[in-house]
Amino acid sequence: MAQIDLADAPAAVAAVQHSGTRKGRGDAAPDVATAIIPARGGSQGLPGKNVARVGGVPLITRAVRAALAADRIGRVVVTTDDGEIAEAARAAGAEVIGRPAELAGSTATSESALLHALDELERVGAGFETLPSVALQPAAVTVFIQATSPFIDPADLDAAVERVASGERDVVFAAAPTHVFLWREIGATAVGVNHEMSHRPRRQDRTPEYAETGAFYVFATDGFREAGHRFFGRVGVQPVHPDHAIEIDDDADLERARTLAVRIDRELGPRHPLIDVDALVTDFDGVHTDDTVMVDQLGRESVRVSRSDGHGIARLRAAGIPVLIISAEENPVVGRRAEKLGVECAQGVPAKGEVLRDWATARSIRLDRIAYLGNDRGDVPALDLAGWPVAVPDAAPEALEAARHVLQSPGGHGAVRELADLILAAREPGARRGASDPAHSRDPE
Repeated sequence: MAQIDLADAPAAVAAVQHSGTRKGRGDAAPDVATAIIPARGGSQGLPGKNVARVGGVPLITRAVRAALAADRIGRVVVTTDDGEIAEAARAAGAEVIGRPAELAGSTATSESALLHALDELERVGAGFETLPSVALQPAAVTVFIQATSPFIDPADLDAAVERVASGERDVVFAAAPTHVFLWREIGATAVGVNHEMSHRPRRQDRTPEYAETGAFYVFATDGFREAGHRFFGRVGVQPVHPDHAIEIDDDADLERARTLAVRIDRELGPRHPLIDVDALVTDFDGVHTDDTVMVDQLGRESVRVSRSDGHGIARLRAAGIPVLIISAEENPVVGRRAEKLGVECAQGVPAKGEVLRDWATARSIRLDRIAYLGNDRGDVPALDLAGWPVAVPDAAPEALEAARHVLQSPGGHGAVRELADLILAAREPGARRGASDPAHSRDPE
């Protein structure tokens, strides 16, 4: 029998009050919706699709964070048949429902998974009748989110939920405005689908049409259960930015999303995220330095470093956060700088990912609790392993694509200090841990 992950239930219980307002939101509008994210493990076109990384973050994690960041969504649930997806979902802050095998095949509909999840939520909620101050039953509004859409704006989710909650529409779905001229071949000729062939209006004179993105569908829960499918009653469109309309189905889509993430994540994400980690690991050249070397007449090399970076590392050490420098080059200046900072150092390292993993294992630090700061292609294996992959703004494209956050300060000019400040800010009392912030996980070790 499919089971809801009750290990996470206490946290969900504490977070949702009878008034429907999530704690820590001040005067935010009351949340009225439950988000459900179906994510099966099998994918014929792109194996492991739902945990593929975009912007250094698994797709399922991105979906959970977008939902958590929406003010009108009070609960986020992932229904899956896959252990890796379930682990990532829990780590991001979602509850997990086991998806039965008969509802997880390639021919199973998303609607069947949603209906099953709603039934499970109702069944488990009935077991908490002794806690009348807590709302655990399915919400009046359900938000169906697809993890294969990596760029969901929480503001769009809130707008769609409000339209359904207010009774304006029964269903609202994400769609991108388009002015394209569509054609269809019929027999020996092509005919215009959404226009007259004899009339070619200017773009500004045309009423936009809308292309369904697949990112999210918001609907009245009771109406969905009665209809059995996502479109019923009065249907409305929630316009989203065309850049956010990408849906990942194959390798080409994934590569395009990774390229777009470098820009879009800066626009959607917080400028100063809370980076909640237990350790910091960095490259040296291009991170502690500006990636240039000064050579004197005797051939001796020297580099410039930032005193501000040194102060940031000193603050990390005072907070009990270990720091490791990994350098591909074998250079005395790296060792001297590490000694000056009082941190560990590994030099002449061709495989930074392996060194990072071994260092973390030896110190019993989980990889998802580590921030890694890099700037070049050689850092990508380590960036892919870390829970918080971070890059300097002038990093190589491969490093930028692998990064979850891109700093504002260049290497050698305060980049390490900027990251240290973000790490320490996450430890301050009252720091909000939620949608876009933590690398923390509630998983048992």
